Amino acid sequence: MLTLSPMSRRKLQRFKRNRRGLYSLWLFMLLFVMSLGGELIANDKPLLLSYQGSLYFPALKRYTEQDFGGQLPFQPDYRSNYVRDLIANQGGWMLFPPIPFSADTPNYDLLQPSPSPPSTVNWLGTDDQGRDVLARVIFGARVSILFALALTLISMLIGIAAGALQGYHGGWVDLIGQRLLEVWSGLPVLYLLIILSGFVEPNFWWLLGIMALFSWLALVDVVRAEFLRGRNLEYVQAARALGLPDRLVIVRHILPNAMNATLTFVPFILTGAISTLTALDFLGFGMPAGSASLGELINQGKQNLQAPWLGFTAFFTLALILSLLVFIGEALRDAFDPRA
Repeated sequence: MLTLSPMSRRKLQRFKRNRRGLYSLWLFMLLFVMSLGGELIANDKPLLLSYQGSLYFPALKRYTEQDFGGQLPFQPDYRSNYVRDLIANQGGWMLFPPIPFSADTPNYDLLQPSPSPPSTVNWLGTDDQGRDVLARVIFGARVSILFALALTLISMLIGIAAGALQGYHGGWVDLIGQRLLEVWSGLPVLYLLIILSGFVEPNFWWLLGIMALFSWLALVDVVRAEFLRGRNLEYVQAARALGLPDRLVIVRHILPNAMNATLTFVPFILTGAISTLTALDFLGFGMPAGSASLGELINQGKQNLQAPWLGFTAFFTLALILSLLVFIGEALRDAFDPRA
């Protein structure tokens, strides 16, 4: 069982007293979990299918049309009347998720040209290719949040390590490190991404690797300052005098105090990562063409001014996610504030 120290319990209580930050954390976790289970909410395959007394799970397993009495050895279109009749003729039934469309599933039964306005079938309307906007928002938000979480984790590992080495050793290590950081931070990240996109087709991992080369710089100064201050404290000098190795002094005695300031930056790094990915997708240098993303939805809203639901949906989705992260960051800042 995890036991918190008295100081950690006080920080947790201060975070809980900030109702806006606490509710934002719960709402953000709920939205994140829902996006992770997007296939259970928006899918063009049924969650459960009954055929000849047997149960099938098309959303989790791939079946062929021949499994249901058809002719083709390919995955069937469960929304077609032909497949529905095959299953209904054997007394079967299908249970679809609340949104019977996936992110790349066009609606061929639209009563109006694409992009069509919101309706009882497509709750937030369709885009210019007839794809359900709500389904694309769910999957696009999942990609954005997972990208931001992965980028933040990598940034923390690299930024904390670099700042700890500079601040703990000081001297020439700190001087050379600062000069390298000044040069590295002066590189134009967006221009590099645009140039490299001409040589390599952008994808999730490619963008993550390029962004990770620069995003860790935001944490170095914070960690470095904490280590410059902490290395001269009496208990740190006593640990050195007792012969404790430098790596243990860093991990056990200085790093926990440095993490207080570092954790308050995490939500803001998340917001920056989401905003950057959205901007790249909007400019056409982000995820591959056709991928569900919030930036691509904003671009469609710009190109289809006669369909305001596209722009409004993307705006309110981004505003909600970024606002929740900012509120969480403010609550963490107050909870870890040493003056409190």
